[in-house]
Amino acid sequence: MKTIYWLALFVVLLVIEIITMGLTTIWFAAGALIAFVAGILGFGVTVQVVVFIVVSAVLLIMTRPLAVKYFNQERQKTNAESLIGQQALVIEDIDTLEAKGRVEIRGMEWAAKTDEPDGKIPKNTVVVVNGIQGVKLIVRDREERDY
Repeated sequence: MKTIYWLALFVVLLVIEIITMGLTTIWFAAGALIAFVAGILGFGVTVQVVVFIVVSAVLLIMTRPLAVKYFNQERQKTNAESLIGQQALVIEDIDTLEAKGRVEIRGMEWAAKTDEPDGKIPKNTVVVVNGIQGVKLIVRDREERDY
């Protein structure tokens, strides 16, 4: 195997990483670069492949959790995901059993239901958004306490 293939693999993996920014191929790109260096130093194909696998695996296992933690630190919640934990006003009685009910949050209307199959919350009640299921917000009465 010509050592130039390692360099080509390095470039391809680096381009994929730049396009996706998913921290998926960067570890293998580094492994390909070190395998390229091993080839330049005169090591055989077997050593180059082992170096590629070992370096890639070690980098993936040791540094990916840290990189993901710091990479996603500034990530902002978007759209509906940002509604979780927010308060909303019930504008139509919520009756989960009959699959009806609406809330208003941030000037927008959303279909809403409770976690309980027979949950009911009257109009003009302030609720807290616990989650999202499909296009419905899962809400609970703001006054409920978890004991």
